[in-house]
Amino acid sequence: MGEEEVSELSVPVPWGEIRGRVWGPSHGYPVLCLHGWADNCDSFNPLIPLLPAECRYVAVDLAGHGLSSHRPPGVFYSLFAYVVDVSRVAAALQLKNFSIIGHSMGGEIAAMFTALYPEMVDALILLDTYGFVPTDSAKISEVIREGMESILEFEKKTEATRVHTYEKAVQRLSTANQSLSEQSVHILLKRGLSPVEGGFVFSRDLRVHFKNISRISLEQSLVMLSKIQASVLLILAGGGSDRLFSESAQNKFTSVLLQHFQEGNHSVVTVPGSHHVHLDKPEVVAPFVSDFLQTKVLSQSNCPKPKL
Repeated sequence: MGEEEVSELSVPVPWGEIRGRVWGPSHGYPVLCLHGWADNCDSFNPLIPLLPAECRYVAVDLAGHGLSSHRPPGVFYSLFAYVVDVSRVAAALQLKNFSIIGHSMGGEIAAMFTALYPEMVDALILLDTYGFVPTDSAKISEVIREGMESILEFEKKTEATRVHTYEKAVQRLSTANQSLSEQSVHILLKRGLSPVEGGFVFSRDLRVHFKNISRISLEQSLVMLSKIQASVLLILAGGGSDRLFSESAQNKFTSVLLQHFQEGNHSVVTVPGSHHVHLDKPEVVAPFVSDFLQTKVLSQSNCPKPKL
């Protein structure tokens, strides 16, 4: 897929617009791509050209990320708010059936949407995420309160937005995501920075850094997973998401979630690489994603060919 087949996307929403990029032919089978926390849709730039050319890839900047509008003042960023945004994008593009590729937080949004709207999603591809990140039931109230109070404290402050040189912005992103290659940092900063007088500011909304107050337990996560009718491909990075959990949380939650995927006859593979392996080393991930889309969606005789 050449650069000439890539176009900018803008979907109106009540507070502004959701931006993104669209790859592939207008008649192609639609695949929605959802990036991870604090990233933007360009995180899929290296991967998409390696995937089946007959698909139409719609990669969006989630609200508060990249070039998409920030949520209004006083409004929280939460898992369920992002899921509603997926519905808005699907409705605007008149998507009835499609597949989703989700990385990290984008995978959580994708899994929740697929559980709530199982009839709409044909295939679900999770990149280094188990789809759900359960919270210990005994700690849910504590975590929700902490997230709420962080936002309330933030709203009391009137700090000026920090302006950086491009080099300083590169350094900050590299320090925050030490596994990212230098090339990947530059890719993310194309939509991750906005030019201002004296330099650049990060385009993402600072409020996305606060704790997500939409919390569900392990039991609720398993119920949601059971609602998913789509074929699922779970791609785990050997040096990736597991490191985000404490050892006790891994033993308590991830092993149970993994078992659910395995017993549900879904595809689970582990590839060498870091949490952003699809961005840093797309050639490692692409064969699995391509084969999955080809087998589970494109080869099906009843594969829909909606127009975008």
